[in-house]
Amino acid sequence: MTLNPLPSQEKFPFSLPELPYTKDALNPHITESTLNYHHGKHHQAYVTNLNNLVKGTELEGKTLEEIIMLAKADSTKAGIFNNAAQIWNHTFYWHCMKPGGGGMPTGKLMDMIVRDFGSFDAFKEQFKQAGVTQFGSGWAWLVLEGDKLKITKTPNADLPMAHNQRALITMDVWEHAYYLDYQNRRPDYLAIFLDHLVNWDFANKNLNM
Repeated sequence: MTLNPLPSQEKFPFSLPELPYTKDALNPHITESTLNYHHGKHHQAYVTNLNNLVKGTELEGKTLEEIIMLAKADSTKAGIFNNAAQIWNHTFYWHCMKPGGGGMPTGKLMDMIVRDFGSFDAFKEQFKQAGVTQFGSGWAWLVLEGDKLKITKTPNADLPMAHNQRALITMDVWEHAYYLDYQNRRPDYLAIFLDHLVNWDFANKNLNM
């Protein structure tokens, strides 16, 4: 199964990818203030850390995805894995949202959701439940595993490609993703993500790659 590399993930030195929309484009659901911190501070820190960690090592000439997979297999490179995977996760997450998003997917993705979860409403409840029950920091995912859709959750920086799954959509449930806008109301953030933000066009693109 082909996993999903992201566009413009250049080799060392890595740089902060631009958002696919302006920082006020997701208002009022995710505010400019949140994106200033989340993208401009947190995401940037992972980029800076990774550059410092791989500089002068055998990983310096590798792509981001190669670094993730090599570091995942080497317990001595946990710091490299965490920062590289968080760069990937965040870049992917930005594309999982769009202004005027939400609603229902179409085409093959919708057919597969109904086939594998019973209904779109059942999928939504299971996806929200994954996000709510991820203890502490982490991610909720809709993934393709083999020829079936699955909902998974991962702690900290872990991600589907490390488990031979193709990511279709992710929702960041680290507190810095939502706390400025929703405080401790993670379930409200999850509902807003699905109803008003999720980019089903991006999910379909990942499904059909």
